[in-house]
Amino acid sequence: MFKSFLGGIHPQDGKALTKDKPIEVMAPPAELVVPLSQHIGAPCAPCVKVGDVVKRGQLIGTSPAFMHADIHAPAAGKVVRIEERPHSGRISCPAVVIECDGADEWVEGLPLSRDWQAMTAEEILGAIQSAGIVGMGGATFPAHIKLNPSKPVDILILNGAECEPYLTADYRLMLEEPAHIVEGVQILAKVLGVKRSVIGIEDNKPEAIAALEKACAGTGIEVVALKTKYPQGAEKMLIKVIADREVPMGGLPMDVGAVVQNVGTVAAIDDAVVRGLPLTERVTTVSGDAVAEPKNLRVRIGTKFSDAIAFCGGLRETPDKLIAGGPMMGMAQTTAEVPIMKGSSGILALTRKVTEHGPEMNCIRCGRCVKACPMGLVPSMLSILSERQDFAGCRDEYGLMNCVECGCCTYVCSAKRNIVQYIKNAKGFVRAEMAKAKAKAEAQKKEGGAK
Repeated sequence: MFKSFLGGIHPQDGKALTKDKPIEVMAPPAELVVPLSQHIGAPCAPCVKVGDVVKRGQLIGTSPAFMHADIHAPAAGKVVRIEERPHSGRISCPAVVIECDGADEWVEGLPLSRDWQAMTAEEILGAIQSAGIVGMGGATFPAHIKLNPSKPVDILILNGAECEPYLTADYRLMLEEPAHIVEGVQILAKVLGVKRSVIGIEDNKPEAIAALEKACAGTGIEVVALKTKYPQGAEKMLIKVIADREVPMGGLPMDVGAVVQNVGTVAAIDDAVVRGLPLTERVTTVSGDAVAEPKNLRVRIGTKFSDAIAFCGGLRETPDKLIAGGPMMGMAQTTAEVPIMKGSSGILALTRKVTEHGPEMNCIRCGRCVKACPMGLVPSMLSILSERQDFAGCRDEYGLMNCVECGCCTYVCSAKRNIVQYIKNAKGFVRAEMAKAKAKAEAQKKEGGAK
């Protein structure tokens, strides 16, 4: 057994609702709403117009910016609107609305069968970029950029932990398509030039561990059982536990010679490189005690939450919270009309019985959040200073920007304080100030150059 990381918690996982539910394929609904921002970086601009007839896999959004990921039509149909629509990560976002035609024909010209072993690393990265692959565990970092690090790396770590409560999409993928994942790992190892590839899976998923051990036999890929503890699936935690390396404050995994990818991302990369398929669908868990029949769905990107929930028999009662993602790091939604995106690992509909936790009080200095924090921070002080709007103190004295927003602090808080929300607010303010300072410096530099 590998050593564990600092802090962490053991929340009720809720996975029993869906862990034994095989992935079901959901046909595209009558209407798909495809946001033009589904990734970290610059949003895409539409390259189609209202009235255009598109085929599945056709490019519908792109950007000249370095940090972006192309967006493709998830189904064949007609573009009926390009307008602002609700977005699970913000208030709204421009989206391409497609009226599906039912035929669902793929765009012409896809290679469908390629020998990835005969491809160069540059060709593989090009295929990944053309397919619009992003981190599908929720981070949504463009994969072609992450897989071309500016520093040498010697280990590839695959995240099969899926430590978020309720979510079982990755678990089912590991059980049902292990060969798909293994080939994707081999492709990534070639691109990165690493000799060591490790798939980390929490030890509460013995069936997935066994399936991948069997699929990895003779490949040299390691499958390791990790202690079940949240947030085991966070990049920095995986690197510490598997490689015994600590990413420096403000640093990236490549600073310690590592690259981490989610198993769902790896499967999508296999599709992109071997079959030339753009990212148009994903596996998503629809769960929670308010859902009539919780399921794991293979669903088209752009499918509205309401349509996915309807496919699961609808709601047995009105939920108190509708969450995009898991209960620890997901975002509560105000409407079920938001669409599933590339990073949508789950849809949760939870009743008051699950979400009720009592009124927020003043911090009682119990220290439980400090003990639980996997990053060794003092969340109680970060929340207090953020509440006082002392954002500089958060940043300079208490390491604000090193918080991974896992929510452990909020989960264990005796005073029921929304600690992680206070921290997110402070980080948002600090990022805005940093952006202003950068823009001012660039403007001054430009002005000085003009003189």
